[in-house]
Amino acid sequence: MAVTVRIPTYLAGFAGGDSVLTVETGPRNVREMLDALWQAHPALRDRIVDEQGQIRQHVNIFVGEEAVAWNEGLDSKVPDGVEVLIVPAVSGGSQSTTASRE
Repeated sequence: MAVTVRIPTYLAGFAGGDSVLTVETGPRNVREMLDALWQAHPALRDRIVDEQGQIRQHVNIFVGEEAVAWNEGLDSKVPDGVEVLIVPAVSGGSQSTTASRE
């Protein structure tokens, strides 16, 4: 069974313009899923993983609703038919800059 992979719009240009991709091979884990993705869209690789093959610091991968960073990383299981989401990490925010007056 296939796995659906959703990528952000800014990466779609590296995947033939598609932001919804399909991995047909029925990968057992995230590593196998990404390997299949690289075969179909090699330009995505350097934007998702670093030179050591690890997920880049500012990229999050979700298998279903589970973040792989808090699971088994690249060894996280990928059940048949699941949706995988690859998204940029969101960080930041600010503290109030209003000083209280006494």
